[in-house]
Amino acid sequence: MRPLLPATLLLSTLAAAPALANKVFVSNERGNSVSVLDSDTWEVIAEFPAGNRPRGIVVSPDGSALYVCASDDDTVRVFDTETYEELRTLPSGPDPELFVMHPSGNPLFIANEDDNLVTVVDVQSRQILAEIPVGVEPEGMAISPDARFIVNTSETTNMAHFIDTTDYKIVHNILVDQRPRYAEFSPDGRKLYVSAEIGGTVSVIDMTGPAPVLADTIRFDVPGVLSEWLQPVGMRVTRDNAHLFVALGPANRVARIDPATDAVTDYLMVGQRVWQLALTPDEKFLITTNGNSNDVTIIDVDRMQPIKSVQVGEQPWGVAVAPD
Repeated sequence: MRPLLPATLLLSTLAAAPALANKVFVSNERGNSVSVLDSDTWEVIAEFPAGNRPRGIVVSPDGSALYVCASDDDTVRVFDTETYEELRTLPSGPDPELFVMHPSGNPLFIANEDDNLVTVVDVQSRQILAEIPVGVEPEGMAISPDARFIVNTSETTNMAHFIDTTDYKIVHNILVDQRPRYAEFSPDGRKLYVSAEIGGTVSVIDMTGPAPVLADTIRFDVPGVLSEWLQPVGMRVTRDNAHLFVALGPANRVARIDPATDAVTDYLMVGQRVWQLALTPDEKFLITTNGNSNDVTIIDVDRMQPIKSVQVGEQPWGVAVAPD
């Protein structure tokens, strides 16, 4: 019989054990594939076909399933995160681009760019629960921390649409800057950030009153970079609300914003045409997808420095990290 370790030794052994690596999934829009990275070595460990023009990508809360918007297939494809086998497809409208999942893992809220609808799909029954008319060219999707609202941004209408999750009706519309591409709530739900690619700004919407109100506008200025290259797209905010990161497209920079003041504090150089972002579960690293250089950049959040570039597939677009 193997002797038991003393309690103090057992605890110290467990504390010293390295954290398990997470899988990082990157959708390659032109490569029609998903690349898989190991978050410990930052090496590509797999690549598999993911349908035609994969863009939006998310991992289920339990980490078992990967959902991919196959935009040119007009469907959402679902893959096993261990075997990479396709499990099923989910219905959507034409040209699904981005989606957001309910914190429980069901349902899925999908922005369909070509039919001006948000589709609500039950991921188990594969049934469409609702189709919500929104503005022209819907893209960005967010869900409030209390799951009370889903928010869609319409690129051509230049609006953020607030949809009640109890009846799937639009209850508020907020005009934002030109070509809104992404929406992100603060962890406490008190603010909503909306990036505007052509406007070159991030709108700050106050959620604390009886109705959402446009409260501020964040602008960007990078020495030596033309203003028209400053095109905000993907965003991520840390759980402690200490950092808001914004991908600035062809400026090849990620902006770091202090959510307490909504002031830009830093610009980090990454690959070419940075598009979407994801944080590892421990939030020690930020991963960026760089569409024109066909790579991802790994940023050390504590040091606020890019530490590595990793080649992936052709024109990486979206990124998602499996939970612990």
